[in-house]
Amino acid sequence: MKRDSRLVTCDWTRPLVASAAFAAALLSLSLPGHAQLFGGDDTARKQIAEQTKRIDTLVEQNDALAARLARIEESLKSLSAANPAIELSQQLERLRQEVMQLRGQAEVLGNEVQGAAKRQRDMYLDLDSRMKRLEQPSASAPAAAAPGPAAGAKPAPSTDAEARAYEAAQNQRRIGNYPGAIAAFQNFVAQYPASALAHRAQYWIGDSQYNLREFKSAIASQQKLIATWPDSASVPDALLNIASSQAELGNAAAARKTLDGLVARYPASEAAEKARRRLATLK
Repeated sequence: MKRDSRLVTCDWTRPLVASAAFAAALLSLSLPGHAQLFGGDDTARKQIAEQTKRIDTLVEQNDALAARLARIEESLKSLSAANPAIELSQQLERLRQEVMQLRGQAEVLGNEVQGAAKRQRDMYLDLDSRMKRLEQPSASAPAAAAPGPAAGAKPAPSTDAEARAYEAAQNQRRIGNYPGAIAAFQNFVAQYPASALAHRAQYWIGDSQYNLREFKSAIASQQKLIATWPDSASVPDALLNIASSQAELGNAAAARKTLDGLVARYPASEAAEKARRRLATLK
């Protein structure tokens, strides 16, 4: 019987432990720099938050399985040392069935974590790709579409130094270091006010403040973008961010007014489409 108990502990439980470790590894891969790629899309932001809660729940279930397995192993050790042979055999069989059930649950858990992690990565990549498209000069629009501080003046082409400074600020945002991103983007705007990327840097200042729940500061930063670069392609996104901040502050009337203005001024923009969806649900 002692030989049987050792087989139960080693052979039946090892697949469960491996599955639980696999699930935990998947979780660690799915959450690098959580929230690091958020743009102005609150719907995607909420979907990613829901995925995060789902993964947290799966991890809690995994921890519970691991604790239950540890208790079973202790029971097996105690039974092997103390119980009569017949009773030990019966209890070992019951424990064997329980371990098999736990192993099945662990396999299901691993699949669920893998699926949730993939969905979350897909949403991150989608958001980041759309934000990158906004940061590239439009092939059909002249460079003057985003004028710098001097009204009507063409922005100067970005230099290598500007590009490196802008990318360094973006990297801070992508890893979730929003205070660092704000400081870096503010330095960029101060140092390169006529850059073709200055209006996007100003937008990311407001977006990063929104992620820090500094809603009043986010509104002020986006209003600065609109006042300084009124013809910028970032204005619709800035208006959407302002409306989101107003809604978070509990000012639904102001949020609705901002969304209405966005739809009226930029009816064909992607931001306007999002605004229409929010107007349908805004209370």
